[in-house]
Amino acid sequence: MSTPSLTVRRLRDRQHTDPETLHALLAEALVAHVGIVRDDHPIVLPFLCGVGDLGDGPVLLLHGSTGGGLFLDAGAEGVPVAATVTHVDGLVFARSTFDSSANYRSAMIVGRATVVPPDRRAEALWQVSDHLMPGRRAEVREMTAKEVRATQVLQLPLDRASVKVRAAGVGEAPDDGEDHAVWAGVLPLALRAGTPLPGDISGDSPVDASVRQVASRLDRLAADREARIAAVMRIASV
Repeated sequence: MSTPSLTVRRLRDRQHTDPETLHALLAEALVAHVGIVRDDHPIVLPFLCGVGDLGDGPVLLLHGSTGGGLFLDAGAEGVPVAATVTHVDGLVFARSTFDSSANYRSAMIVGRATVVPPDRRAEALWQVSDHLMPGRRAEVREMTAKEVRATQVLQLPLDRASVKVRAAGVGEAPDDGEDHAVWAGVLPLALRAGTPLPGDISGDSPVDASVRQVASRLDRLAADREARIAAVMRIASV
Protein backbone atom coordinates (compact mmCIF):
# COMPACT_ATOMS: atom_id res chain seq x y z
CA MET A 1 0.00 0.00 0.00
CA SER A 2 1.40 3.39 -0.99
CA THR A 3 1.43 6.12 1.65
CA PRO A 4 1.84 9.88 1.38
CA SER A 5 5.03 11.73 2.23
CA LEU A 6 5.35 12.34 5.96
CA THR A 7 7.85 15.18 5.66
CA VAL A 8 6.65 18.44 7.18
CA ARG A 9 6.74 21.11 4.47
CA ARG A 10 6.15 24.26 6.53
CA LEU A 11 8.19 25.09 9.64
CA ARG A 12 10.23 21.95 9.17
CA ASP A 13 12.21 22.61 12.34
CA ARG A 14 9.12 21.59 14.30
CA GLN A 15 9.14 18.05 12.94
CA HIS A 16 10.34 15.34 15.32
CA THR A 17 11.39 11.97 13.96
CA ASP A 18 12.50 10.23 17.16
CA PRO A 19 10.14 7.47 18.35
CA GLU A 20 10.35 8.73 21.94
CA THR A 21 8.51 11.96 21.08
CA LEU A 22 5.78 10.02 19.27
CA HIS A 23 5.34 7.54 22.10
CA ALA A 24 5.23 10.28 24.75
CA LEU A 25 2.60 12.15 22.75
CA LEU A 26 0.47 9.03 22.29
CA ALA A 27 0.84 8.08 25.96
CA GLU A 28 -1.36 11.09 26.78
CA ALA A 29 -3.88 10.45 24.01
CA LEU A 30 -7.50 9.75 24.89
CA VAL A 31 -9.08 10.22 21.47
CA ALA A 32 -7.75 9.64 17.97
CA HIS A 33 -9.47 11.15 14.94
CA VAL A 34 -9.39 8.68 12.09
CA GLY A 35 -9.80 9.72 8.47
CA ILE A 36 -11.00 7.29 5.81
CA VAL A 37 -12.61 7.47 2.39
CA ARG A 38 -16.09 5.94 2.25
CA ASP A 39 -18.21 5.96 -0.90
CA ASP A 40 -15.65 8.28 -2.54
CA HIS A 41 -16.03 10.85 0.23
CA PRO A 42 -13.55 11.56 3.05
CA ILE A 43 -14.86 11.32 6.60
CA VAL A 44 -13.20 11.64 10.02
CA LEU A 45 -14.34 9.62 13.03
CA PRO A 46 -13.30 9.97 16.70
CA PHE A 47 -12.26 6.86 18.63
CA LEU A 48 -11.19 6.20 22.18
CA CYS A 49 -7.69 4.89 21.79
CA GLY A 50 -4.71 3.41 23.53
CA VAL A 51 -1.17 2.36 22.76
CA GLY A 52 -0.38 -1.32 23.18
CA ASP A 53 1.68 -4.20 21.92
CA LEU A 54 0.10 -7.51 20.90
CA GLY A 55 3.43 -9.14 20.16
CA ASP A 56 4.56 -7.47 16.93
CA GLY A 57 5.58 -4.06 18.23
CA PRO A 58 3.75 -0.97 19.45
CA VAL A 59 0.42 -0.16 17.80
CA LEU A 60 -2.35 2.39 18.14
CA LEU A 61 -5.46 0.57 19.35
CA LEU A 62 -8.88 1.94 18.32
CA HIS A 63 -11.85 0.87 20.45
CA GLY A 64 -15.39 0.40 19.18
CA SER A 65 -18.34 -1.89 18.57
CA THR A 66 -18.33 -4.88 16.28
CA GLY A 67 -21.11 -3.11 14.38
CA GLY A 68 -19.17 0.13 13.95
CA GLY A 69 -18.72 1.31 10.37
CA LEU A 70 -14.93 1.46 10.35
CA PHE A 71 -14.71 -2.03 11.83
CA LEU A 72 -16.99 -3.34 9.09
CA ASP A 73 -14.94 -1.46 6.47
CA ALA A 74 -11.78 -3.16 7.71
CA GLY A 75 -13.05 -6.62 6.81
CA ALA A 76 -10.40 -9.30 6.57
CA GLU A 77 -7.78 -7.19 4.79
CA GLY A 78 -7.88 -4.02 6.86
CA VAL A 79 -8.57 -0.47 5.72
CA PRO A 80 -6.18 2.41 4.87
CA VAL A 81 -6.52 5.24 7.37
CA ALA A 82 -4.87 8.35 8.70
CA ALA A 83 -5.15 8.73 12.49
CA THR A 84 -4.32 11.99 14.23
CA VAL A 85 -3.77 12.97 17.84
CA THR A 86 -3.32 16.61 18.90
CA HIS A 87 -2.58 18.21 22.26
CA VAL A 88 -2.94 22.00 22.50
CA ASP A 89 -0.59 23.03 25.32
CA GLY A 90 -1.04 26.80 25.19
CA LEU A 91 -2.23 29.86 23.32
CA VAL A 92 0.56 32.25 22.38
CA PHE A 93 -0.63 35.86 22.61
CA ALA A 94 1.57 38.13 20.49
CA ARG A 95 1.09 41.86 19.94
CA SER A 96 -0.64 41.15 16.65
CA THR A 97 -3.03 38.39 15.66
CA PHE A 98 -0.75 37.53 12.73
CA ASP A 99 2.14 36.70 15.07
CA SER A 100 -0.02 34.89 17.62
CA SER A 101 0.19 31.13 17.65
CA ALA A 102 -0.28 28.03 19.78
CA ASN A 103 1.92 25.50 21.50
CA TYR A 104 0.96 22.01 20.44
CA ARG A 105 2.04 18.44 19.91
CA SER A 106 0.50 16.59 16.99
CA ALA A 107 0.96 13.25 15.29
CA MET A 108 -0.44 11.73 12.13
CA ILE A 109 -0.14 7.99 11.68
CA VAL A 110 -0.91 6.44 8.30
CA GLY A 111 -1.22 2.82 7.37
CA ARG A 112 -3.64 -0.07 7.20
CA ALA A 113 -5.78 -0.58 10.28
CA THR A 114 -6.60 -4.23 10.83
CA VAL A 115 -9.03 -5.99 13.12
CA VAL A 116 -7.43 -7.56 16.17
CA PRO A 117 -7.86 -11.36 15.89
CA PRO A 118 -10.54 -12.83 18.18
CA ASP A 119 -7.97 -14.71 20.28
CA ARG A 120 -6.16 -11.41 21.06
CA ARG A 121 -9.23 -9.20 21.46
CA ALA A 122 -9.57 -9.47 25.23
CA GLU A 123 -5.89 -8.63 25.66
CA ALA A 124 -6.26 -5.64 23.33
CA LEU A 125 -9.30 -4.40 25.26
CA TRP A 126 -7.42 -4.60 28.54
CA GLN A 127 -4.51 -2.70 26.99
CA VAL A 128 -6.90 0.08 25.96
CA SER A 129 -8.32 0.08 29.48
CA ASP A 130 -4.84 0.20 31.01
CA HIS A 131 -4.01 3.14 28.75
CA LEU A 132 -7.14 5.16 29.58
CA MET A 133 -7.66 4.08 33.20
CA PRO A 134 -4.41 2.66 34.63
CA GLY A 135 -4.99 0.34 37.57
CA ARG A 136 -8.71 -0.08 36.99
CA ARG A 137 -8.50 -3.73 36.03
CA ALA A 138 -7.47 -4.69 39.56
CA GLU A 139 -10.59 -2.98 40.96
CA VAL A 140 -13.31 -4.42 38.70
CA ARG A 141 -14.50 -7.81 37.54
CA GLU A 142 -13.10 -9.50 34.45
CA MET A 143 -14.86 -9.02 31.12
CA THR A 144 -17.37 -11.67 30.15
CA ALA A 145 -17.05 -13.58 26.89
CA LYS A 146 -20.23 -11.87 25.67
CA GLU A 147 -18.76 -8.43 26.35
CA VAL A 148 -15.58 -9.30 24.48
CA ARG A 149 -17.57 -10.53 21.48
CA ALA A 150 -19.62 -7.31 21.38
CA THR A 151 -16.54 -5.08 21.34
CA GLN A 152 -13.86 -4.71 18.70
CA VAL A 153 -10.40 -3.20 18.38
CA LEU A 154 -8.46 -2.08 15.35
CA GLN A 155 -4.67 -1.96 15.41
CA LEU A 156 -2.56 0.52 13.46
CA PRO A 157 1.26 0.17 13.34
CA LEU A 158 3.30 3.21 14.38
CA ASP A 159 6.04 2.84 11.77
CA ARG A 160 4.60 5.53 9.47
CA ALA A 161 4.08 8.68 11.49
CA SER A 162 4.66 12.42 11.26
CA VAL A 163 5.10 14.41 14.46
CA LYS A 164 5.10 18.19 14.75
CA VAL A 165 5.68 20.16 17.96
CA ARG A 166 5.75 23.80 18.99
CA ALA A 167 6.89 24.49 22.55
CA ALA A 168 8.12 28.07 22.67
CA GLY A 169 7.30 31.51 23.91
CA VAL A 170 6.08 34.56 22.06
CA GLY A 171 8.24 36.10 19.37
CA GLU A 172 9.25 39.56 20.57
CA ALA A 173 12.23 41.91 20.72
CA PRO A 174 12.86 45.33 22.30
CA ASP A 175 13.20 46.92 18.85
CA ASP A 176 10.36 45.10 17.06
CA GLY A 177 8.29 48.26 16.72
CA GLU A 178 5.29 46.85 18.58
CA ASP A 179 3.39 48.54 21.42
CA HIS A 180 5.00 46.94 24.46
CA ALA A 181 2.21 48.23 26.70
CA VAL A 182 0.18 45.34 25.24
CA TRP A 183 0.72 42.13 27.21
CA ALA A 184 2.30 39.28 25.24
CA GLY A 185 3.02 35.78 26.44
CA VAL A 186 1.73 32.23 26.72
CA LEU A 187 -1.51 31.07 28.31
CA PRO A 188 -0.85 27.41 29.24
CA LEU A 189 -3.69 25.00 28.51
CA ALA A 190 -4.09 21.50 29.89
CA LEU A 191 -6.59 18.73 30.40
CA ARG A 192 -7.38 18.41 34.09
CA ALA A 193 -9.83 16.29 36.06
CA GLY A 194 -12.78 17.71 37.95
CA THR A 195 -14.29 16.36 41.15
CA PRO A 196 -15.30 12.69 40.74
CA LEU A 197 -19.10 12.39 40.55
CA PRO A 198 -20.52 9.14 41.99
CA GLY A 199 -23.28 7.14 40.36
CA ASP A 200 -26.72 7.06 41.94
CA ILE A 201 -26.14 3.80 43.82
CA SER A 202 -22.49 4.29 44.76
CA GLY A 203 -23.57 5.71 48.10
CA ASP A 204 -20.66 6.52 50.35
CA SER A 205 -18.20 4.23 48.56
CA PRO A 206 -14.74 5.79 48.54
CA VAL A 207 -13.28 6.93 45.24
CA ASP A 208 -11.07 4.13 43.94
CA ALA A 209 -7.32 4.53 43.61
CA SER A 210 -7.39 4.33 39.81
CA VAL A 211 -9.67 7.39 39.63
CA ARG A 212 -7.40 9.39 41.93
CA GLN A 213 -4.37 8.20 39.98
CA VAL A 214 -5.72 9.50 36.66
CA ALA A 215 -6.57 12.88 38.20
CA SER A 216 -3.13 13.19 39.81
CA ARG A 217 -1.38 12.21 36.58
CA LEU A 218 -3.22 14.89 34.60
CA ASP A 219 -2.26 17.52 37.18
CA ARG A 220 1.36 16.37 37.16
CA LEU A 221 1.61 16.40 33.36
CA ALA A 222 0.09 19.89 33.23
CA ALA A 223 2.50 21.21 35.85
CA ASP A 224 5.50 19.64 34.12
CA ARG A 225 4.59 21.17 30.75
CA GLU A 226 4.02 24.59 32.29
CA ALA A 227 7.40 24.44 34.05
CA ARG A 228 9.17 23.43 30.83
CA ILE A 229 7.71 26.27 28.77
CA ALA A 230 8.47 28.75 31.56
CA ALA A 231 12.08 27.57 31.49
CA VAL A 232 12.22 27.98 27.72
CA MET A 233 10.87 31.52 27.99
CA ARG A 234 13.37 32.43 30.70
CA ILE A 235 16.24 31.18 28.55
CA ALA A 236 14.92 33.09 25.51
CA SER A 237 14.75 36.34 27.49
CA VAL A 238 18.40 36.18 28.57
